[in-house]
Amino acid sequence: MGNSLQDQLLKAGLVDEQKLKQARSTKHKKTKRHAGPRSTAVDNEARQAADLARREKLERDRELNLRRQEEAALRAAENEIRQLVHTHRVVRDRGDLAFNFTDGTTLKRIYVDKVQHAKLVAGSLAVVRQDAFYEVVPAEIAVRVAARDASLVLVHNKAAEEKDADDPYADYQVPDDLIW
Repeated sequence: MGNSLQDQLLKAGLVDEQKLKQARSTKHKKTKRHAGPRSTAVDNEARQAADLARREKLERDRELNLRRQEEAALRAAENEIRQLVHTHRVVRDRGDLAFNFTDGTTLKRIYVDKVQHAKLVAGSLAVVRQDAFYEVVPAEIAVRVAARDASLVLVHNKAAEEKDADDPYADYQVPDDLIW
């Protein structure tokens, strides 16, 4: 500071160099004393608050990462199911026979040929939902899909040897040509 009050007083001859140095030293000591070491209680409180904030942030980050990992695993499982159904679906281009089934509370219909219809009734083929479409897949694939998400398998009839022993209507066979 070239034009400070102390410099002006020194130039005017009102103070000497010694008094000026002493005043600067006193002022420096005063400011140093006031800005001196903080009390340990205040220091500990600040440290604890910082530690608490850091732990809370780490916990939030862990929860966010866990949520992201769960979402990624869910998307991966959905993609795996989608690929499994797509690669093993049965082609039903020339289907002329309607096969009715329920999806929740709605009645749905797909067209299959006579061989596929017989296999659906026998349990060697199954109907699964893929996105907004319905696909016919082999029973083994339907079991694999059901292991991942059972709500996607809409029709999977049990084979004749797997019928319930306590069924009172076991002696009565349903005709194959019965279409509802």
